Amino acid sequence: MELEFERCYRAVDSRDQRFDGWFYTAVTSTGIYCKPSCPAITPKRANVRFYPSAAAAQRAGFRACRRCRPDAAPGSPEWDVRADTVGRAMRLIGDGVVDREGVPGLASRVGYTERHLHRMLVAEVGAGPLALARAQRAQTARILVETTDLGLAEIAFAAGFGSVRQFNDTIKEVYGGPPSTLREAKHRKTPEAGVVNLRLAYRPPLNAPALLEFLGDRAIPGVEEVVDGTYKRSLTLPHGAAEVELTPLPGHGGGAHVAATLRLKDVRDLAPAVARCRRLLDLDADPEAVDGLLGTDHALAKTVEKEPGVRVPRAVDGFETAVRAIVGQQISVPATRTILGRIAKSAGTAGFPDAAAVTELPDEAFPMPAARRETIRGLAQAVVDGSVDLDLGADREELVQGLVALPGIGAWTAGYVAMRAAGDPDVFLPTDLAVRRGAKALGLPDEPKALEAHAAAWRPWRSYALIRLWRNA
Repeated sequence: MELEFERCYRAVDSRDQRFDGWFYTAVTSTGIYCKPSCPAITPKRANVRFYPSAAAAQRAGFRACRRCRPDAAPGSPEWDVRADTVGRAMRLIGDGVVDREGVPGLASRVGYTERHLHRMLVAEVGAGPLALARAQRAQTARILVETTDLGLAEIAFAAGFGSVRQFNDTIKEVYGGPPSTLREAKHRKTPEAGVVNLRLAYRPPLNAPALLEFLGDRAIPGVEEVVDGTYKRSLTLPHGAAEVELTPLPGHGGGAHVAATLRLKDVRDLAPAVARCRRLLDLDADPEAVDGLLGTDHALAKTVEKEPGVRVPRAVDGFETAVRAIVGQQISVPATRTILGRIAKSAGTAGFPDAAAVTELPDEAFPMPAARRETIRGLAQAVVDGSVDLDLGADREELVQGLVALPGIGAWTAGYVAMRAAGDPDVFLPTDLAVRRGAKALGLPDEPKALEAHAAAWRPWRSYALIRLWRNA
C-alpha cells in the first residue's frame, strides 16, 4: 500500500479521525505508534514514519500508544472493498485462520504458496501473515487481560500464543510493559466466566436505526432478535457456541462505538467473534467516501442527506445467508423468517445449523416446495464437499459462478449472497421488485436495463445504493 507522506502528515497534524485504521503513525523519538487522531502526538516531520498496519509498525520496533489504543481502531475499509488475494487473506487472518490452521492453511485457502503470499502481504501491508496474526493475538490478549478474571497463563493460550513466555515477551514489546501492568491499569471484573465486554469502534456516521431495522425485520426466531436497540444472536464459532449482544451507541470521532457483550463457550473464539460482529454491522466501512459518491446523484442526494451512514448489513455465517436467500425467493420477509425458524428448530442446534446438519434434516423440516427444498440440500452438499466456498475469504467471482451452477439458484440469489456473505460492496440487483419500486419513488428509471445503466455511476458502492433503494421502496 502506497502511503503519501504529505497527505498522511496533514491528517495527523489535524488529528483527522477519518483516517484511523487507514494507516498508523510512528514517532522515532518516542518509539511509539498511534492512530492518526491521537491527541498525544505533535510530531516533527523528521521523526514521523507511516505504516499501513499495526503489525508493520510493530515489526519496525514501535510499541502501541496506551492512550489512543491504535489496535482498537476500525479496520481499514480497503480489505472489505478489495476482492483480490491480499483482501481475502486479511479477512481470513482477522477471523483467526492463522491461529487455527497456520500459514499453510491460510495459503491453501487463497490458492498461493506460503512464500508468494508472504511477499504479497509484505508489499501491501508491511508485514507477513505471522506478524499480522501476532499483532492480532496481542490485541486479543489485551482485551482479555483488561476485561476478564482469567489468569494470565489462561489468557496466553486463549489468545493463541504458543507459550507463556512468548505471550509475556509480545505484550512487553507491543505495549511497553508486562501483562500485569495492563490489568492494574484497566482491569474490570465481569459477572460470569466467558463474558467479554468491549467497544467496537467505527467511523461515523453510522445509521443505527436502518441497520437494526434491516436485521430485526429478518431475524430468525430462536436464533436472533432486536430488543430495545440491541441486536442479539447466537453464533457457531470454531471452538464452540457463543451469544452476542451488540448495541450501537452514538458518538463522534474516536468515541463512536458499538457496545458488545460476548458470551463465549471458549475464549479462544474471541478474535473470530469480534471479526464476525464487525463484518455483520459493516463497521470498517468508510461512510464519507460512500455517501460522498452517492450524494452526487441528484436522485439519491436527499436520502443521503436525510440518512447519512447507511451500512450494508453483512453476515456472520455464509451458509446461513445463502439459505436465507433461497428460502426468500418470491415470498415475503415475514414468511421467510417463519420458514427459517422451522429449519433452525428442526436441527436442534445452538444457532442456525451448518451445511452438514442441513443435509441430514428430514423433508418435513422444509415447509416449502420440493424443488426449493432440494436446492437447499444441493447447496448444503456443495458446501460440505468444498465445491462452493462460503467462508470469509472466498473468491467473490468463483462464489457467484459456483452458486449459479447449482439447480434453483439464479443471478439474484447469487448476488444477494455475494453482497451479504462475501461482503461485495458493488452488487446491484436491477430485477428486484423492491429495488425497482424504490427507484421509481426516487425518480429513477424502474425498468431493469435502464436502472442498471444508471447505477453504473454508483460504482464501487452499488450495494450501498441498493440498501437505500430498498429503504425507499
